[in-house]
Amino acid sequence: MKRKLLTSVFALTMAFALTACGSTTASADTSVETAAEAETEVATQPETEEGTSEVAGDQKPETITIQSLNGDRTIADLEVPFVPQRIAVIDMPSLDILDTLGLGDRIVGSSKVTIDYLTKYNPEDSNGVIANLGSIKTADLEQVAACEPDIIFIGGRLSASYNDLSAIAPVVYLGVDYEKGVVQSTTDNAMTIASIFGKEAEVSNVMEQYQTRIDALSEVIKDKNILLAMYNNNALALMDTESQLNILAAELGGVNLGENVGEETKATHGEDASWETIIELNPEYIFVLDRSTATGAAEEGVLGAKEVIENDLIKQLDCYKEGKIIYFIEHANVWYTSTGGVQALDTMLSDLEGALLNK
Repeated sequence: MKRKLLTSVFALTMAFALTACGSTTASADTSVETAAEAETEVATQPETEEGTSEVAGDQKPETITIQSLNGDRTIADLEVPFVPQRIAVIDMPSLDILDTLGLGDRIVGSSKVTIDYLTKYNPEDSNGVIANLGSIKTADLEQVAACEPDIIFIGGRLSASYNDLSAIAPVVYLGVDYEKGVVQSTTDNAMTIASIFGKEAEVSNVMEQYQTRIDALSEVIKDKNILLAMYNNNALALMDTESQLNILAAELGGVNLGENVGEETKATHGEDASWETIIELNPEYIFVLDRSTATGAAEEGVLGAKEVIENDLIKQLDCYKEGKIIYFIEHANVWYTSTGGVQALDTMLSDLEGALLNK
């Protein structure tokens, strides 16, 4: 996995130790749905100067107030412990951010992890150190309570469980605001989490490094006619801009031709479109997220994305002839499940750089 930037930046800004893991027989529901499903506007940190939660000496507060989504999926003030010691996390982007900040040794409970760079937090491999809290869609409330967390982190798939989880500990519920853009949402969410631990400066150091990369990619994609698509079990659907591929339109400036195709181009799994429609749209680039690979739930007889998409009709398009059909397969689960994570964003940028800049 390409993580050149994080390797160098983290070496300078974050020297933290992570807890090693072993093995248990605990299991969890591994099914996942799209990151856009049930997500609403992102929770943002209070408007304070960077590092204001880093209080010197004995003057550290016991609690601070942040902004987070609540059970109604609206932004509200939330009082949380300052520098909590016991963390339960049932959300991959939040786990990504906590790992980025070197806080992995405080995680006492997690949902099952399938993202490669985060599998060290998989409950099944922790010798009981990390409790199995279920899945990112269905929390095991008894296990959450049993691990006695000081704070709980969730994403949109668990919004319906917000009130039940809040009875156990304060719940930080963060999402991706696709109107704001994936990059800004990632920054805001990382700053919110960092403010709880007094680590805002570390987030700034990392995120500032991304902007140069984003600018270089934008020079290639800005104002180009593109299609955002999801491949799933032998079918291709067109995605709107409010989807995991949001960065290509929101930050890089591509013009998504599939935005209004069909009655509704759903952010969850897209809107089915005929090959003839794609030919008619004639995009300069097609970007394909392989959901079958991301979820590991391909049905029997499912063909590879390229095998289905690069048919005789699609081969008529200039984007095929010029090698401008871009597939997100190797890191499909990162794009699909971890959108909003700091390290996930690094992976996404690396995938785009490999496809667009390094030819």
